[in-house]
Amino acid sequence: MATSRALAPAPPATARRGQHPGVALTVIAATQLMVVLDITIVNIALPHIQQALKFNTTDLSWVINAYTLTFGGLLLLGGRAGDILGRRRVFVVGVLLFGFASLLGGVAQSSAWLLAARALQGVGGAIASPTALALIATNFKEGPERNRAFGVFSAVAGAGGAIGLLLGGMLTSWLSWRWVFFVNVPIAIAIALLAPLYINESEQHPGRFDLTGAFTATAGMVSLVYGFIRASDHGWTDAVTLTAFTLAVVLLAAFLVNERRVPQPITPLHLFRDRNRSGAYGLMLCVAAAMFSIFFFITLFVQEILGFSPLRAGFAFLPISVAIIAAAQFAARNQLRFGPKPFLVTGSVLVLAGVTWATRIDLHTTYVGGILGPTLLFGFGMGSIFVPVMLTTVSHVAPHETGAATGMLNTTQQVGGSLGLSILVTVFGTASRNEARQQVGAFLRQATPQQALQFKATGKLPAPYSSQVLVHGIASAFQLGLVFAGLAVVIAALVIKVRRPPVPTGVSPSGDGT
Repeated sequence: MATSRALAPAPPATARRGQHPGVALTVIAATQLMVVLDITIVNIALPHIQQALKFNTTDLSWVINAYTLTFGGLLLLGGRAGDILGRRRVFVVGVLLFGFASLLGGVAQSSAWLLAARALQGVGGAIASPTALALIATNFKEGPERNRAFGVFSAVAGAGGAIGLLLGGMLTSWLSWRWVFFVNVPIAIAIALLAPLYINESEQHPGRFDLTGAFTATAGMVSLVYGFIRASDHGWTDAVTLTAFTLAVVLLAAFLVNERRVPQPITPLHLFRDRNRSGAYGLMLCVAAAMFSIFFFITLFVQEILGFSPLRAGFAFLPISVAIIAAAQFAARNQLRFGPKPFLVTGSVLVLAGVTWATRIDLHTTYVGGILGPTLLFGFGMGSIFVPVMLTTVSHVAPHETGAATGMLNTTQQVGGSLGLSILVTVFGTASRNEARQQVGAFLRQATPQQALQFKATGKLPAPYSSQVLVHGIASAFQLGLVFAGLAVVIAALVIKVRRPPVPTGVSPSGDGT
């Protein structure tokens, strides 16, 4: 464990926040949008990146993984850094690092160059994202003002994935795949210039950087996700797969031991003693696992089965963005009236209903008849959950641990998404291989000798048969997704016991003031 130089507590720096709270919130929300949408904006551009930089299919997946794994793995350290060094200062550093890495990605000339840039983007995002969320607590008063700020932040965070798909399609179609990276550069510069003017600095809390905890947590999660991804291609008995899982167990166990022993851990384990906060983390883990599957597999379905172009596929996700924003705003305005629990339970049930509907996908499914409905349910569900789960996470947390608490929430979202998607991809791969054997048999029984010879030469099934393989794999993945969604409902209904907060004097039950 490395130790940082002790810092004397400094008074918060003054800013123009009192005169322009809307600007402060815009800067914070824009940062979160930039970080979140970068997880999906690259998806649409992957075929163009593969062709330009000569990726093979297996390595291409790391264009996504290099970002999500470093992002999720280092969020805890980013939150802790904000507590020790000052959240606004760390926020600006993270934004500038993210912008610089985006520039490197846009000018990449090789696959290794791009992967390094993507990993650096993840580091910048891990520094900026938890401090952005914690800055809401620093700059907005507790009560309706903070609830509305959380509502905007939640809507942006929730809709960022869908917006990334749309923006990625536009930039790739109209300009070049490189612009999915270049677009971040001017945004990062603008945020870095505006933040010192309109965002208040937090107090600096002297402390130490728990680098041992950061390393074991990050390496353990990377090894765990890699194990699932490896299993999808090589099976569960593969030596490398088993080694990855073993290493993950060892590293994560070492992380827990370290956190119990060090005086200033990166993740204060006493945060989990609060039943509601632990439930909030578990709920976010499960919802994120289902959320990543919706974006990934529905995007695959609409392009490969329905034949949507990248741009049209991006537009197909606009309804889910609208649903998330509408639900998040409604939840934020009504927290004081109803309390968090009704929104957590209702949102989880909507997510479960959306995933259940999605399991019925088949070759005859249309966008309006079988895709729009599930995604709308999922959007309303996610939007209903984000605000109350954030408020539950930061409730009754000491000011100097707000960064750690919010960092853990972000970590559970990213780790849940990465683990959930890797597990569902494993199910998808296994189900697809089994279905492919059946479809090969069905094809050969009906094929002419010439068609049979062509199949043996190319190994490719005709479109109707290959489409059935893909659809069967997607439906099977969604069936496992029901487990994650079901667990979210159980946690919301039975684990989280948060009560409706009392209405402060002078505040209407809607939370908008009198």
